[in-house]
Amino acid sequence: MDGEIIGRGTWYDKMAARIIEREQKLSRNVDMVRTEMGIAASGFPHIGNLSDAARSFAVTLALKAQGYNSELIAFADDKDGLRKVPAGLPKSLEEHLGRPVTDIPDIYGCHQSYGEHMALLLREAMDQCGIEYKFVSGAEVYRTGLFNKEIETILLNAKKVGEIVREEVGQEKFLEALPYFAVCENCGRIYTTKALEFLSKESKILYVCEGMEVKGRWLEGCGHKGEVDYRKGEGKLSWKGEFAVRWKALDIRFEAFGKEVADSVRVNDRICREILNWEPPCHAKYELFLDKSGKRLSKSAGVVFTPQTWFKYGSPQSLMLLMLKRFVGARTLDVTDIPTYMNELDYLEDLYFEKKTLKDLRELAKLRGLYEYCLAMKPPAKPSVTAPYNLLTFLAKMAPKGCEKEFMTEKLRSYGYLQKNQTLDDGLRKRIEYASNWMRDFEEIKETAITLAAEQKDALKELIEALAVEADAEKIQNTIFNTAKKHSLQPSEFFKTVYTILIGVPQGPRLGPYILVMGKQNVIDALNRTLKSLN
Repeated sequence: MDGEIIGRGTWYDKMAARIIEREQKLSRNVDMVRTEMGIAASGFPHIGNLSDAARSFAVTLALKAQGYNSELIAFADDKDGLRKVPAGLPKSLEEHLGRPVTDIPDIYGCHQSYGEHMALLLREAMDQCGIEYKFVSGAEVYRTGLFNKEIETILLNAKKVGEIVREEVGQEKFLEALPYFAVCENCGRIYTTKALEFLSKESKILYVCEGMEVKGRWLEGCGHKGEVDYRKGEGKLSWKGEFAVRWKALDIRFEAFGKEVADSVRVNDRICREILNWEPPCHAKYELFLDKSGKRLSKSAGVVFTPQTWFKYGSPQSLMLLMLKRFVGARTLDVTDIPTYMNELDYLEDLYFEKKTLKDLRELAKLRGLYEYCLAMKPPAKPSVTAPYNLLTFLAKMAPKGCEKEFMTEKLRSYGYLQKNQTLDDGLRKRIEYASNWMRDFEEIKETAITLAAEQKDALKELIEALAVEADAEKIQNTIFNTAKKHSLQPSEFFKTVYTILIGVPQGPRLGPYILVMGKQNVIDALNRTLKSLN
């Protein structure tokens, strides 16, 4: 069994098999195996928010491939209150702190509420990536009473919930209050209320709006004392309780989670088992994306790299590759990584269509499977017409204004990427648009990782020194040739090495003119980064 390739050989196939094995041991019905992800609605969604969706959807696809009905539930946390005004948004939102995001007007005036606007940004990105899901609004679920049975169970066992929270994370607040936030009928805030008593016969919760510390600041309550009917969606459960309720009420069998909510997941697992008598879903913990300075991507802190930014410079499928190629471990990320993922997706396509191969059959199967998951199990019938991203950025910079399409088409024919009479198809036209946007907004060359022998490293070091003082295209061309000869390298092989680093393929435009057009310092920086990565 250990040597057998499960499904397409990816982590997602193994997880799907593990889920089914677990469900069968629990003697639970597997007619429909649901996965879940959360949609935060309090600020602009960043790349990390999409990872929840991409990974759970890949598990859903793997379950389907293994013969099971499966669907992804996208649950919007749009009953949550606004805890902080995200960086870059107007200070006028301050007056709405503590209010449910679906009760806050849309500051852009195009949706029913602030929460709907923010949730739809992530949903649009999911749609562009081909992620299929069933959308569930938290606010709507509470309003329609889908969680009522489970909420009642939680409230009747509130003392036990408080004890679990204390035992797991040391918090004692739910020993003093119910794990429920009422929406104050006087000021409309949800995070300033304290739920004091549950009147089970009347389905009412008594509360006082006394204030609460949220994100390091005190939100003052209005002092109102009142009651709400939980069956009408006049409040919501604390996260330490709500996850468990969602899992049972929606029949969720798998949910991944980021390490920042690990405590909440652990608490909810116990609440699920000990109070709701329901085995929680199979979990997988992942780490977060960091920016290049090491800061966690965060809506509220303004460290935001949105999916929409990625789509300006790279395809949705390349973004899916970022999400799916590795599940565990934190990764640093910024916009300059996009060309790398575009080129890597090309490599996976070459493996998929057998234009390239690997000796390791398990690795080959995994990478072909990864390609299919990146394309939502809808790969093309034949290979795409592509050209290296760095080559397209060069052509975009070279192209005369007003006849860019004609210039680039002719050059791609001369380099062999298009046949003699072949024109640009939609895919290549879009790729040129990505590269043109990149060239307009950035100067940096994204070099390709490569392995070098000692004499190649020495030759590169000497070339870098020569480039610093040489300014003529033809002389740069000759310098590359002479540097190779000096270090006993075949000039043709050394040219291939430089091409591969700078463009990603072993041939391309004449290197002398290319280096000047792309900027000598950019080329020097790229070659230096290559040498540094090999030390």
